[in-house]
Amino acid sequence: MSPISIRSLQAMKAGQEKFSVLTAYDATFAQLAADAGVEVLLVGDSLGNVIQGQDSTLPVTVEHMVYHTEAVVRGNRRAKRPAFIMTDLPFMSYGTLEQGLESARKVMQAGAHMVKLEGDDWLIPLVESLGRQGVPVCVHLGLTPQSVNKFGGYRVQGREDDKAEAMLAHCIALEKAGTDLLLLECVPSALAARISAAVSIPVIGIGAGAGTDAQVLVMHDMLGLNSGFTPKFVKNFLTDGRNVQQAFAAYVEEVKSGQFPAAEHGFNA
Repeated sequence: MSPISIRSLQAMKAGQEKFSVLTAYDATFAQLAADAGVEVLLVGDSLGNVIQGQDSTLPVTVEHMVYHTEAVVRGNRRAKRPAFIMTDLPFMSYGTLEQGLESARKVMQAGAHMVKLEGDDWLIPLVESLGRQGVPVCVHLGLTPQSVNKFGGYRVQGREDDKAEAMLAHCIALEKAGTDLLLLECVPSALAARISAAVSIPVIGIGAGAGTDAQVLVMHDMLGLNSGFTPKFVKNFLTDGRNVQQAFAAYVEEVKSGQFPAAEHGFNA
């Protein structure tokens, strides 16, 4: 089977077919997830929390992202149908246009198919420049973990009418600038569904309800390996006697069928 590509994801959006996204940080789990049918592997800066044991994603560097992207690429190549690989650009690695281009160059040369940035329409110049140079971009809005200190904690975003309208406007502007995917984290379910309907590019949700085109979870969370606080939007799929690959497959099946996320995994305005 041909590998998943950006065109595959666009076709799924057009055909109203949900797709699954899961974080991966090494070769073994990357292959297991891809073989279970996960369409997109996110090499997330969440590795700061789940791999390095940090309190946030802020200590993660571009060099860390390159290392883990290379590992994921190796495992993904062995999969029956290789997934699409998206890599985070970490904290303060794209504060200027030149810095962003150099950070993107490093992770793309490590094997990523797309970069993910946290922000809103202030990213447009970088999105446009990356697009001109053939780099697909996903922009992450809502609760953006790299801005945790600015937010004063991990809080649902877009509950107030003015902030909801601003987020919608940002998403539309980012699509016009050439953004290929959007990711919405911890925003009211109704707002996420509204944004998904307003743009033609795929929208991935996490804690954003069932109205988005795709869902993403941190692998350690959906395997029940997080011994600390469990967010409302997380579901443990490593239950009922399943092994890891069966848990991945159950996640894919529930995302595609619309069974996950359920109403209790989302937020109201």
